[in-house]
Amino acid sequence: MSLASSLELLAPARNLESGIAAIEHGADAVYIGGPSFGARAAAGNSIADIAALAEHAHRYSARVLLALNTILRDDELEGARRLVWQAFEAGVDALIVQDMGLLELDLPPIQLHASTQCDIRTPQKARFLQDVGFSQIVLARELDLAEISAVAAATDRERCALEFFVHGALCVSFSGQCTISHAFTGRSANRGECSQMCRLPWTLKDPAGNTLSERRHLLSMKDNDQSANLEALIDAGIGSFKIEGRLKDLAYVKNVTAHYRKELDAILERRPELARSSAGRSTFSFEPRPEKTFHRGSTDYFVNGRHGDIGSFESPKFVGAPIGRVVRAQGRILVAEVAEALGNGDGLAWFDAAGDLQGGRVNRVEGEKVTLSEFAKGLVPGATLYRNLDHAFEKQLAGRSAERRLQLRMRLSETVDGLQLDLSDESGVSASARIACDKAEARDPERAATTLHDALCKLGNTMFACEPHDVELATAQAWFVPMAQLNALRRAGVDALLVARIAAWQRPPRAVPVEPPAAYPDTTLNYLGNVFNDAARAFYRRHGVELIEDAFEANRESGLVSLMITKHCVRYSFNLCPKQVKGIRPEPMTLWQERTEEGTVVREPLTLRFDCKRCEMHVVGRRVGGRGRKAPRP
Repeated sequence: MSLASSLELLAPARNLESGIAAIEHGADAVYIGGPSFGARAAAGNSIADIAALAEHAHRYSARVLLALNTILRDDELEGARRLVWQAFEAGVDALIVQDMGLLELDLPPIQLHASTQCDIRTPQKARFLQDVGFSQIVLARELDLAEISAVAAATDRERCALEFFVHGALCVSFSGQCTISHAFTGRSANRGECSQMCRLPWTLKDPAGNTLSERRHLLSMKDNDQSANLEALIDAGIGSFKIEGRLKDLAYVKNVTAHYRKELDAILERRPELARSSAGRSTFSFEPRPEKTFHRGSTDYFVNGRHGDIGSFESPKFVGAPIGRVVRAQGRILVAEVAEALGNGDGLAWFDAAGDLQGGRVNRVEGEKVTLSEFAKGLVPGATLYRNLDHAFEKQLAGRSAERRLQLRMRLSETVDGLQLDLSDESGVSASARIACDKAEARDPERAATTLHDALCKLGNTMFACEPHDVELATAQAWFVPMAQLNALRRAGVDALLVARIAAWQRPPRAVPVEPPAAYPDTTLNYLGNVFNDAARAFYRRHGVELIEDAFEANRESGLVSLMITKHCVRYSFNLCPKQVKGIRPEPMTLWQERTEEGTVVREPLTLRFDCKRCEMHVVGRRVGGRGRKAPRP
């Protein structure tokens, strides 16, 4: 199968259970964090669990990618090197990395994938990463279709696959270019400890100090949803479709993976020149509905160009879908006009008069009368009611909600003392089993043939499926065979095929860097280059970089710097962009938030500077936090 025609659905795995669920619900690959050095510090896993996940995935020719995508201190490099070897021995297929220092270490022959933290926005950066040995690179979420096509034109799909996030949370900053969490709390996003400062409420003021917006989540984006753009992304050159969510729950992984599996399968049905990258077909006991599990509203971001409705300014939480209007409310009881029936256990949400999100669980429903499990805080007549937990839908996902099977063909033939069963699956892997058994002439040959077909197709809880018309009886006649012996032959054949599938899996090879070493697109790297160790410095020097500054996490920057660089622009969101209003000047604005430090209320404004030529916004501030200070929860 050509890499250029291969499509991969890449799903998140918080842990072993989540990873297995993602595979069962149709993922072609999963990405998971190891015991350390992952960009989601709260989503670590043991090597034993990763090995179990790899064994399960490889049965379906699916891949397991290890996220080792933090920047590393010099004293962490040896531990990271050992972890890579352990992961390799556990069966991991590729590493997702940000720190180029890893490429200077003694690593096993394992594929390298460039993390979103590598901030890949240009054809030059993409080509460089391909040429230094990366086999897959994830492009910046902010790119549009034309920019993606330009990257595809500059790279070789047979050498380097292009990956793109199609669903889940959106970081407002270009990935890898956000230092605001470290600046305020000492917790670095590049070290897997993002405090999500972007999800907090801020007050926006114009250059004259006038308040334009108060206590709104102006840096909080809606969630990514590229469902409508999948085919356009394929045509632009994307081969791997990534779902965000290594911190999301099991219901989210099942629901969203199943949704994109169905969407991609529909494309594959009408595009025979394309093929999925793994084997087996998933069937579901529920109808996937991404809006039913965690999301902040949906946007396709900049894929089809800039548009205004990308922010989740009212709340960074899961508000849910609007379902009705409150008529009356008192204590725990409310009367509502709803478009969809509510059920016991549903979660409801509403905004109070101050604009804060409130919520409660449904205890009982009697017509339009709804009793909550607790006092309905801030709920008034006329308020819009949202449902952010559909108990009936969650119940469908709670148990086994999918099964994934490979189609088989079988051939039953005779041996001197019994029968032989040959099996081959949809991937071309084959195996056989023999059994010495009694054969007797059947009194009803037609019925005996049907029995043989049906018995061989009873594959139960295995990962295989076979239809009677895919069973060939290459015997002298349709013998009567004791059912116990026929079942034993089928089980032996399936076991042999499982062994053969695992043996047939080949880890994808590590790409060979070009010689002489490719030149990095720039000769200088500032603090946003995220160089945090001597090995990374050696890498960049070897590739032509002459001036290399330390990463922000080294705490060398004491003055005002860009803590975020975003394609999101509050001027555009408030219709104050020079491209929207003639004659307006893109003067700086400020973001304010009251923060408590040692019992004192402190105002620490952030300056918003607008680079209209690049159509970017810089969030400018200085490092004020220290290690251990926690940001308030969004």
